[in-house]
Amino acid sequence: QVQLVESGGGSVQAGGSLSLSCAASGRTFSTYSMGWFRQTPEKEREFVSGITWTDGSTYHADSVTGRFTISRDNAKNTVYLQMNSLKPEDTAVYYCAAAYRRNNWSLRGMDYWGKGTLVTVSS
Repeated sequence: QVQLVESGGGSVQAGGSLSLSCAASGRTFSTYSMGWFRQTPEKEREFVSGITWTDGSTYHADSVTGRFTISRDNAKNTVYLQMNSLKPEDTAVYYCAAAYRRNNWSLRGMDYWGKGTLVTVSS
């Protein structure tokens, strides 16, 4: 019932910035915790950033803390990921995911997934 569509991916130089957006369908967007995950051919899909449905608390993986910021606009059914000081190791396909009334970031616990958007960071 929920469709997620990521946008904003692209290619940037190391140290640059990029902003990702995830547009969600439905009128119950506010009841879903939202997360960003990333995946490369050499690494398993991993959690990047999350924001809860309850109070909007944010969580970030250690690898991106201080550089990435997740936010949401429930009125627009959209979640964002602002990425600053990008590094080549940030290169990956970034996926948006939604979990209905759940505040954990387990891969198997997410109810819906977008198709991903590619982020490439060159050195």
